[in-house]
Amino acid sequence: MTVQQNRGPVAGVVLAGGLSRRMGRDKALEPLIAPPHAGSPESMTGGHDGSMLGRIHSLVCSLVPVCFVSCREDTPRQGYDCVFDTVQGVGPTAGLQAALRRAQETGYAAVLALSCDLPLMDAPTLRQLLAARNAAPATCLVTAYRERHTGRVESLVAVYEVGALPYFDGALAQGQRRLASVIPQELQCFLDYGPEEAAPFFNCNSPEDLAQARARLC
Repeated sequence: MTVQQNRGPVAGVVLAGGLSRRMGRDKALEPLIAPPHAGSPESMTGGHDGSMLGRIHSLVCSLVPVCFVSCREDTPRQGYDCVFDTVQGVGPTAGLQAALRRAQETGYAAVLALSCDLPLMDAPTLRQLLAARNAAPATCLVTAYRERHTGRVESLVAVYEVGALPYFDGALAQGQRRLASVIPQELQCFLDYGPEEAAPFFNCNSPEDLAQARARLC
């Protein structure tokens, strides 16, 4: 069910433009249930194609009206509404800039951004984030999860307002690619989580991570 947003409608974006160096192959397309053979029915789950990208895209679509996929022009994601970086080689900062611009052009006030490599992410965690965004001050341009003990911000489990676009434009014009540094701290709002709530933030980067995620999803 789509979550109602009092601060204006939210689109989604799944970031799937990485090079997957640690995985050794395109992690976005890795099946979360290892199939006996490619394309088998056993690889299909939850109404999507069984891949990490498919799972996250399906999850986001269950909460917001539309979901884009940010990817490289040389690696388009077939079957998805893709947005391509206008600045190449600078990672998710450029992907979010492109998604925010698309959101603005299509009448959305913000984007719910998730990395494609979060196989254990769930709807309750995202609903909490969207509710926190709803309750945030009007000056807040980013609502993100933050690990309570380390202070680490989950920049790719966050809602970005289209009002943040000038900061993305400025950062990329200056060669700044570190996503956490794009928006001034005073314009960010955080939703803290502890170790007991950390499972949805499990990041899948390596074959070992993938095996662990598959085991936990069985």
